[in-house]
Amino acid sequence: MKPLLSKTTKPFIIYVLIILVISIPVYYLVVDAIWKHELDEHNEIVAKKTERQLNNLGFSDQKNSEIVDLWHKIQPNTYISPLLSGDNLKDSIYITEKHNAFPSAEAIDRFRCYSTVIYLHQKPFRFLVETNIEESQETIFFISATTVFLFILMVGGLLFLNRRLSNSVWKPFRKTLDQLKNFNLNQQANIEFEETDIKEFDELNLSLSKLIDQNISVYRTQKEFTENASHELQTPLAILKNKLDILLQNDDLTEKQYQIVEEMHKALTRSSRINRNLLLLAKIDNSQFDNSEVIQFNELLEQSIQILQEHFEQKKIALHCDVSSNVEVKGNSSLLEVLVNNLILNAIRHTSVNGMISIRLTNSVFEVSNSGREALNQNLLFKRFSKLSTDNRGSGLGLAIIKQICKLQNWNITYRFEDQLHIFSIDIENMEQKK
Repeated sequence: MKPLLSKTTKPFIIYVLIILVISIPVYYLVVDAIWKHELDEHNEIVAKKTERQLNNLGFSDQKNSEIVDLWHKIQPNTYISPLLSGDNLKDSIYITEKHNAFPSAEAIDRFRCYSTVIYLHQKPFRFLVETNIEESQETIFFISATTVFLFILMVGGLLFLNRRLSNSVWKPFRKTLDQLKNFNLNQQANIEFEETDIKEFDELNLSLSKLIDQNISVYRTQKEFTENASHELQTPLAILKNKLDILLQNDDLTEKQYQIVEEMHKALTRSSRINRNLLLLAKIDNSQFDNSEVIQFNELLEQSIQILQEHFEQKKIALHCDVSSNVEVKGNSSLLEVLVNNLILNAIRHTSVNGMISIRLTNSVFEVSNSGREALNQNLLFKRFSKLSTDNRGSGLGLAIIKQICKLQNWNITYRFEDQLHIFSIDIENMEQKK
């Protein structure tokens, strides 16, 4: 992910570079065209001025010839010559390359030539003036280079100022963001945002304050509901269960009455378990558990296996354990115990007699696999009250609770069916840390 400043600056830089690349040849061609136009006007003025001054002298044709010869000697790169046969009497402008007439010049220079017809005492002559344009090329180059340098300097200064101003302008936003990152709904403490001199940020802080107030209010209401439900529902359920236990011990019950009471007792027991699990899910969803405890996962797992040993023996299930030592995780020990027990009990419940269960724990993976015949429906696997088998002893919330605990822990749980084994694998490395 990129910061907002880079997203706005990058298109600006690309646009400026494109304009810069286009402007260099355009600027060069425009300056070169202006320079050539000025040279052509200068050469035309020289031709007209020379024609007028020679005619004003009033010399004879022989004297004019001597003056023309003298002109060629003292005025290099300017030539007056009689017209050749077939001359079309038209003006022409062109560029030629030749050695400079000065002895010290050895390199070949470029000349801008202007050829026209002048009349001396009514006689036509071809007048040619050549102007060295090497210096003009150098002038154009240095002007272009200076312009490009100033252009780059201006863009660089704008980018620097933009970055400095952005750091200053976005400082209140970053402070607000830091406060939101440190906000904990469990503490139920509102955030006091500082006033800024930017209207948009003040509106944002005001909206966030209202949103946080509403969330805290809803959180308190939900928390009160779960606490009240926990006390108010469990008590009558416990009383009903106790009364049914007493009734089952009554010797005056007929066989039919005993079966009815037994079915009521089973339904009530399942209702009580569902109620506890729903309350647990509500507390998890409302983040009502402290998740900062350091837990020895391997020790907790071994204790759970010992407690559930009777279940393995009842179904004659072969248990294979591969548990690494010193596996530490950060979380809530009560929730982690629920996760382990639910996952193992789910495997026991769906393993046939004389089946096999394998439990593996490393520093990165907790995996429980059990023997089975066909893969489970993954679309219904972690949904609440979904039935994946005909076994009605469960509440239908075990895997949903496991999924929510993994979500709270930032763990990833996956299911696969390989080699006639149902495999539930939990990546116990924090996903945010891995990123």
